[in-house]
Amino acid sequence: MQQKTDVPQSWPFQEARKLLERVPRAHAQKGHVLFETGYGPSGLPHLGTFGEVARTTFVRRAFEQLSSCPTSLLAFSDDRDGLRKIPQNIPQPQKVSPFLEFPLTQVPDPWGCCKSFGHHNNAKLRNFLDSFGFQYEFKSATDCYRSGVYDEALLKVLHYYEEILDVMLPSLREERAATYSPFLPISPKTGKILQVAIEHYDASAGTIVFTDEDGTRVEAPVNGRTCKLQWKVDWAARWYVFGVDYEMSGKDLIPSFQLSSRICRILGGVPPEGFHYELFLDEEGKKISKSKGNGLTMEEWMRYAPVESLSVYLFHAPKSAKRLFFDVIPRQVEEYLACLERYEQEDEVRRQDNPVWHIHAGTPPTRECDLSFSVLLNLASVCNTEDATVLWGFITRYRPEASLEKMPFLAKLVEHAVAYYQDFVKPHKHYRAATEVEKQAFLALKTALLSLTVLQSEAIQTVVYDIGKAHGFTPLKAWFSALYEVLLGQKEGPRMGSFIALYGVTETVLLIDEALKRK
Repeated sequence: MQQKTDVPQSWPFQEARKLLERVPRAHAQKGHVLFETGYGPSGLPHLGTFGEVARTTFVRRAFEQLSSCPTSLLAFSDDRDGLRKIPQNIPQPQKVSPFLEFPLTQVPDPWGCCKSFGHHNNAKLRNFLDSFGFQYEFKSATDCYRSGVYDEALLKVLHYYEEILDVMLPSLREERAATYSPFLPISPKTGKILQVAIEHYDASAGTIVFTDEDGTRVEAPVNGRTCKLQWKVDWAARWYVFGVDYEMSGKDLIPSFQLSSRICRILGGVPPEGFHYELFLDEEGKKISKSKGNGLTMEEWMRYAPVESLSVYLFHAPKSAKRLFFDVIPRQVEEYLACLERYEQEDEVRRQDNPVWHIHAGTPPTRECDLSFSVLLNLASVCNTEDATVLWGFITRYRPEASLEKMPFLAKLVEHAVAYYQDFVKPHKHYRAATEVEKQAFLALKTALLSLTVLQSEAIQTVVYDIGKAHGFTPLKAWFSALYEVLLGQKEGPRMGSFIALYGVTETVLLIDEALKRK
């Protein structure tokens, strides 16, 4: 069957179409379609947190384009979880170490500014999401358990205790299966979350029996103040309680998603539509781990590039494993700028497949200036400066109408280019001397530039191209490699016509003169 081309085909729209059949049920139950993202506040929000919320938002916006049914996004914090290990990136770890296995909202805040460690990280999450303009509703697992929101679900888990065990036990190691229960009781004496066997349960009375840490046998009702659910059961209960319609998760959680879906059906709910994205890899192709710190942080990306470039990176091929390291950043900035430029020429359907439509909620800005990030990086490289105002001197000569006030996005790109140059380009710059053939080509380029009457980038690019061909560079890529290595001291570089137009013919001639003296 031939694929239709009169409707958007990008993956968020494909995902949104899967949701359309849920609209009548969702609208009848909640009055809206509910998207959800989960957050584990045992650590600070990070690039993965942003990625999951951003990608979910892409689908939400596509769905809103297809349906008039209202939507909402639930950002859920699993802050009822017990503290399993002491994070290495916190102050005063000794303040936290006595609270292993306590709920995160009962662990002291090592920063000393919030009610607990969980509350601190929840506040960070909300500030984090707010800073990027995400529209969401926040819920805390602690609040949901303590307020009784989960009590019905807890009783249902008790009622279907054996059926849930039949789902879970085959997935567990023999040792773990011997003591597994859907419930994690909370010690009435210490407040710890206990990993202990449930010795007896009474569905009609709504109680469980377990042995506390001190050997005391305890019978307790199953409610949100006395226990919590094991995480796969907890995930299913959350879907059931709130009627979640859509949730993403990493490829590594596919088996867990499948188990939780079965449990959700046992409870009487309908599991959400799922989307499983691939994980990020470091520069060596190994899976990124928060504990190892072998990848980029959110702060690092935003030092070297605008957040829109990260959004483009997250938009493309979410089901393919991708390297997430510093060297991917410049290309993603260029991709974002190219998408903005392409958007202006596209029809309505193609626009909705363009990443910038999703990133900017259907109303992307126009591109401020034709300068690429690569050109700005190389301008910073040639100027060898930490001062962005030096670059602005060249920019305003090239584009007299440019200014920080009129072109704020360009202003950000200039700052990012300077930072990226200082940290990643400058330490590896290495100029080489020109060969005899290259010297003749450089002299010809110098003469041609000085004789130019039209100083536009396309005219300059044509001159550069023609000289490479005239001097026998085969493939022609070898000529551009010589330009980059001899003039700029690096393996890769910008479109030379654009760079020379920005940097200036006189200044480029001086670069050539210096290069020809190099031995």
